[in-house]
Amino acid sequence: MTGDALPPLVVMGVSASGKSAVGEQLADRLGVAYVDADDLHPQANVDKMSAGIPLDDADRWPWLDAVAARLAGGPVVIACSALKRAYRDRLRQAAPETVFVHLTGDRAVLEDRIADREGHFMPASLLQSQLDTLEDLSSDEAGFTLDFAEPVDALVDEAVERIR
Repeated sequence: MTGDALPPLVVMGVSASGKSAVGEQLADRLGVAYVDADDLHPQANVDKMSAGIPLDDADRWPWLDAVAARLAGGPVVIACSALKRAYRDRLRQAAPETVFVHLTGDRAVLEDRIADREGHFMPASLLQSQLDTLEDLSSDEAGFTLDFAEPVDALVDEAVERIR
């Protein structure tokens, strides 16, 4: 399957699940563009999260619209939390063929990763709010779930196999 024939892909999950690492390598392997949805947040959202304040839906809609516009623009892998079904539905409005790769697993792994991160605007204090918000993929959503405790190379291998 060539890059042009691939659906838009969203590598989703909570903070520290490995979205960026998996997304970057997946895009490279598939020969398509990579975008980190965090880079599409307006500064007000970054400031709010940096202050330890969870985003609400009013904060997220404009950001999700920017992500959706990029998904609709051609073959791409985007790392995006996409925590709620309503958020994924919003993305699919612009790019109905989007496939979601949900990275999920043990909370202790997330906590260890967050503790080791430097320079990220998402503080560890917001992990619980993300876990509370997270809605797993439903059976009618195009996508699959991978365990983020696996090595990134193994996750990318499995994702490529399932996508192709």
